[in-house]
Amino acid sequence: MIQFSEEKLNKVKEIITRYPEGKQKSALLPVLHLAQEEFGGWLDVPVMDYVATLLKIEPIEVYEVASFYSMYNLKPVGKCLFEVCQTGPCMLNGSDNIIDYIKQKLNIGVGETTTDGMFTLKTVECLGACGYAPMMQLGKHYREHLTKEKVDAIIEECRAKAN
Repeated sequence: MIQFSEEKLNKVKEIITRYPEGKQKSALLPVLHLAQEEFGGWLDVPVMDYVATLLKIEPIEVYEVASFYSMYNLKPVGKCLFEVCQTGPCMLNGSDNIIDYIKQKLNIGVGETTTDGMFTLKTVECLGACGYAPMMQLGKHYREHLTKEKVDAIIEECRAKAN
């Protein structure tokens, strides 16, 4: 049975109280973050249904939001999630080459995870760091002015942290 830990459920209740009665849908984004954190780094349908129940909204309302934003994962991801920006400024500065290099280096496609479960490659829309293109998000950190050498160093850094 899917259920938040007592600590997370208390946090959900606290988030919901920030909004007026009948407007609990406004809590959806932060509650989805908590759910993704609590239930393995991704949101499957039963988890999204559980969130809908907590917020007293229709499941489709949760699916629409979770599938719209790239910050939510709708399938399992690796320990290291490379979210490479693919919009204008990053593309003009070589993000397509960086994406191709990561695909070749890790032997995965966009949206795929390495067989060891270590790396997932995602392309995302603007991350708001256009002056540092090409760039990607790795967890809560931005990696900027990417080159093949920087990508190699990031991959090795991730592997070292995993050991």
